[in-house]
Amino acid sequence: MSDPVLRPMAEADLPAVERLTAETYHELDTRTFRRAWPEPELRPPARVEEWLTRTGHFLATDPGGCWVAEDDSGLLGAAISYRRELMWILASYAVRPGLQGQGLGTALLAAAQDHGRGCLRAMLSASSDTRATRRYWRAGFALHPQLFLSGTVDRTAIPVGTGRKVRDGTAADVELMDSLDRRARGAAHGPDHAVMARLWRLRVSDTSTGSGYAYVADDGRVQLLAASNRRTAERLLWDALAATGGETELFHVTPANRWAVDVAMTARLDLHQEGYLALRGLGPPAPYLHNGVFL
Repeated sequence: MSDPVLRPMAEADLPAVERLTAETYHELDTRTFRRAWPEPELRPPARVEEWLTRTGHFLATDPGGCWVAEDDSGLLGAAISYRRELMWILASYAVRPGLQGQGLGTALLAAAQDHGRGCLRAMLSASSDTRATRRYWRAGFALHPQLFLSGTVDRTAIPVGTGRKVRDGTAADVELMDSLDRRARGAAHGPDHAVMARLWRLRVSDTSTGSGYAYVADDGRVQLLAASNRRTAERLLWDALAATGGETELFHVTPANRWAVDVAMTARLDLHQEGYLALRGLGPPAPYLHNGVFL
């Protein structure tokens, strides 16, 4: 067997990297899930298409931030990262199960981080895997616990008039959204808005007392939310929760965003903790609910 080689990711690698990340994350979820939680599932076909869309986007905008490791048996690991203004973001990072602890992860992370040279800030959403969190800690990241909430929304808890000051967003809102991004996390999402708008519904609230936006999946699950103040953030979250049906989940809530915990628990969702928001050069953004990939 040949020695592992690191090289820039190519578009032709996308299907193989998708399977590598799906299988690696599934193995981690299966190894660490709690008995009271549902059995982990391998990434379903609908989410495969979403993964290919967003990862192809990152490869197009930031080819220097996307790397793979391989030998003559195939792909062994991958790291996908990108820059937005002075922010470096690690979107995905995986080493094939059974090969961790052999230096591949360290080499991949170093190659991806080199793409972020000169950036003042960095973000990533980490699992609870102890090897990965130790690697991020050694790279200078502060680890902030991520909370999530799950259950069925109590419809009687939804405030009267929810959605009254919220509308569907358009491309004309990008300048406003980028301004909110810079205020919350120190960097705009820029070209990512075009991709997120293809994947999810955009909801915007822009009044004399505050502005904000949320990307929401068809089932009402919030994918990303940013606002200028807590009241506007709460309005957007209630608007999304009102669109849910049956079981739902709210992911990536940091303790700095207690307002989101307050809303979700008022809606009778249950509180849990899983993973970390890893930050370097900034504190936890608020009012802000990050996305695990677009951050």
